[in-house]
Amino acid sequence: MHTVSTDVDTVTSSARQAKPPGGPRSVRRAGILFSLPAVVLLLVFMVVPFGTALVLSFTNRKLLSPLPTRWVGLDNYRDVLTDSGFWGALQNNIIFSVITVPVQTGLALMLAVLVNQKLRGSVVYRTLYFIPITFSLSAASVIWLVLLNPSGLLNTVMETVTFGAFTPDWLNDPRYTMTAIILVSLWASVGFQMVILLAALQDVPKSLYEAAAVDGASWWQQFRHVTVPGIRHQLFFVVTITLILSFRLFDQVWIMPPRPGGPLDATNTIMVEMVGTGFERGQIGRGSSIAVLFFLIVLLLTVFQRRFEPAD
Repeated sequence: MHTVSTDVDTVTSSARQAKPPGGPRSVRRAGILFSLPAVVLLLVFMVVPFGTALVLSFTNRKLLSPLPTRWVGLDNYRDVLTDSGFWGALQNNIIFSVITVPVQTGLALMLAVLVNQKLRGSVVYRTLYFIPITFSLSAASVIWLVLLNPSGLLNTVMETVTFGAFTPDWLNDPRYTMTAIILVSLWASVGFQMVILLAALQDVPKSLYEAAAVDGASWWQQFRHVTVPGIRHQLFFVVTITLILSFRLFDQVWIMPPRPGGPLDATNTIMVEMVGTGFERGQIGRGSSIAVLFFLIVLLLTVFQRRFEPAD
């Protein structure tokens, strides 16, 4: 009993000594100081620009114009919301998101499951799948611009496989331009989601799989009842971030088609519409209103999706 009491006193004394000097106030001050750089960066690069865009969206501000800036109220929003170009761009964003979010998430999960196996060369496969992430989207777009050329590598392979029956002009034909953009986006981004899901898979306890195997569960049953529930939070995060990034589609549709937005605006997106309005046509006020609407759309989608986040 004397030994136990001594041990307890020793632990209590050590815990008292482990308390940071200065008490809770000092800890709070240190936390504020550590978070201050991030707060400043958020203010400078996000809050201030968005506030500026919000103010400009209510004006007739032009990029290069000697005329004074006037307050026009909601005129820019009314013009944007009655413009068929804006709704066509939003439709393209929705089509792109509806296809890429489930396909990219499914591919990422499949690749994560494959490279999580104890197979020879699994590290090499992980590296190969992740390499596209190291390229910027601009560089990846330039690479695929060469591959998707009518006489490029992809059409050469397609011509050989289909005996010349299918050699589309990927970037000049409105029927195939969005397909080409989706292929490039999947290739360039699936490795990022794969790494997140791979880390989640490695945190699932092996004992759960062993218990399921003892109960006679098949591979599919283990995947459905052990793997998916075990990574549900990370899977939901991947879906959310993929949806947000899909609405930010810009680099590919700006660089790859002959003109930004593609033939007949087949790949025109809200980001392209915003940049074209604000900088090419010089209508900063109207472009700012598109930016604000774009922010609200993504915010509403994110909030809506958060309502379906799985519980613990």
